[in-house]
Amino acid sequence: MSDFSYRLAVISDLDALVALEKRCFSEDRISRRSFRRFIEVPRDRLVVAYQGEQLQGYCLVLMHAATRLARIYSIAVAPETRGQGLGEHLVREAEKHAVAAGRIIMRLEVREDNAGAIALYRRLGYRQFGTYRDYYEDHGNALRFERRILFYEPRGQFPAVPYYPQTTDFSCGPAALLMAMAALDDSMSLTTLDELRIWREATTIFMLAGHGGCGPHGLALAAWNRGFHASAYVSQEGALFKDTVRNDNKKRVLELVHEGFLHDMGQTEIELHHAPLTLALVEDAFKQGRVPVILISTWQLNRSRVPHWVTVCGIDSQFVYLHDPEIDIAEGETVADKQHLPVDRRVFDQMARYGKNQPLQAAVIVGPKR
Repeated sequence: MSDFSYRLAVISDLDALVALEKRCFSEDRISRRSFRRFIEVPRDRLVVAYQGEQLQGYCLVLMHAATRLARIYSIAVAPETRGQGLGEHLVREAEKHAVAAGRIIMRLEVREDNAGAIALYRRLGYRQFGTYRDYYEDHGNALRFERRILFYEPRGQFPAVPYYPQTTDFSCGPAALLMAMAALDDSMSLTTLDELRIWREATTIFMLAGHGGCGPHGLALAAWNRGFHASAYVSQEGALFKDTVRNDNKKRVLELVHEGFLHDMGQTEIELHHAPLTLALVEDAFKQGRVPVILISTWQLNRSRVPHWVTVCGIDSQFVYLHDPEIDIAEGETVADKQHLPVDRRVFDQMARYGKNQPLQAAVIVGPKR
């Protein structure tokens, strides 16, 4: 596509844009007035592709004002130019502009009967995550797709954190801890057996439904018992997750397990802070060559309010970067989707807490071996 040039649209492109719109679409057309508004609104991006003096395509990207989301609102390629890969190049150009604007995710809608466009987006790494019913003027449905477009590039100032996916649906804590320890000791074993051993040591016995999950006290002890320095930050005193069980006997078991963790921690040099882990503490930990493991609510990730452990693998002026050990293969997720997830610093504080009334904030900071 070397004979095509790409740039942002200007007012002098209006006539060509309107003409191309009429050639490409019979319904749901963008009006001349709307094109002018999109060109003049500095937040949005309208990328055009020219071949010589002829406009051959455009891609309109809307930048959500309150989030780090971008959305391909419309894309058009002149009929005589189709089949030459211009659509793919327009999407990639649009992604570059969205990344430059600090956007993390690119989303789009496509008619469910547009097999060619769907195949293109899948080939470019987009994953379907929903459906809009009765979306178009003719009452057609739209499939919703998204792709992460912003990726963290390690610069060497922080420990390189390897990625390890959890192998059960209840061992996110052990998987996150394994990643942190392996960042500090490259001889650290990363196996399902290690993952399950840590789960047996750190589980709180009961939590929600199914197998028990791991708490910060148990994870800190697991790290200490493997020769690492460890400190725990827990915003609440007492046994955690008691409100997730109704049976009094189970509540008593949780209390006894918690007392056991505190007793065992008392025999170590683990630092226990009854305070939340702030961004300043996260940055300070990295500067000291330590790696934080934090408890989050998955609401910010997938609209599910479930406590979940992740590993912090980097931080900069805009984002906190996370390794999420859970890969939902059924939803088409891959390892690449869960590494170096960028979380806006403004969102991190909301994510790093679980519960409504008195939200729990919990983290374990793993330090180099003693």
